[in-house]
Amino acid sequence: MTLAAYAICLKGIVWREGLRFLHQRERFVSALVRPLVWLFIFAAGFRQVLGISIIPPYETYILYEVYITPGLLAMIQLFNGMQSSLSMVYDREMGNMRVLLLSPFPRWFLLFGKLIAGTLVSVLQCYAYLLIAWLWDIEPPPLGYLTVLPAFLLVGLMLGALGMLLSSLIKQLENFAGVMNFVIFPMFFASSALYPLWRVKEGSPWVYFICQINPFTHAVELIRFALYNQFNPLAFAVVFGCTLVFMLGALVAYDPSRGLMALRGAPGAAA
Repeated sequence: MTLAAYAICLKGIVWREGLRFLHQRERFVSALVRPLVWLFIFAAGFRQVLGISIIPPYETYILYEVYITPGLLAMIQLFNGMQSSLSMVYDREMGNMRVLLLSPFPRWFLLFGKLIAGTLVSVLQCYAYLLIAWLWDIEPPPLGYLTVLPAFLLVGLMLGALGMLLSSLIKQLENFAGVMNFVIFPMFFASSALYPLWRVKEGSPWVYFICQINPFTHAVELIRFALYNQFNPLAFAVVFGCTLVFMLGALVAYDPSRGLMALRGAPGAAA
């Protein structure tokens, strides 16, 4: 297999995911509805209740909607990662996954290509949200729109890898609702997406500890600092490390000889 062949394969995977995204316009709309509801409705109600003090990376007092914007961006990527895992389950049931895994390319490359495609889609959704937020007078530094791009990519890879790992555990599409209730919502609410952690610590040290060890918290902070031209080493280390762990777990889970796919006898396990 030549380098050109790998490039053609990656292009095909990304192109297929892009076409699926374009044909499923409701997916784009639904990805923006959730964060926009928080921005336009909940933020208006919480603005007078939750005051945000001067905390890094902010250099002055900020409005509540400004604070939650990085968290809502990470929410978009979280739901996109889970939707990508849903598409993996669908492809497995319809047999498309079997065709993909029967190709002569290494399994790790095919899964990584799927991960890259999903990440690029989530980045487009994030910038669409930033455009709407800009119309709502939420304006980070102009350079922040560029410096946040690497954070979007890394966070998208981490959450996409998590979704891919979860997809190996989901046998039927009907089970996806359980993932929504037991994975997505706990990760989102037990983080710094909607409220500063110092406020959580005042209310419950145990919940504060859970928020601290939640990878989604560090994903939010990585985006938050990058959006204001700053680098958070701890957040980067946690997100990068979790990306490697989740990706390795997904590769093992989709290994036909020893992974979860083989144990469950799912389509593609014999590839």
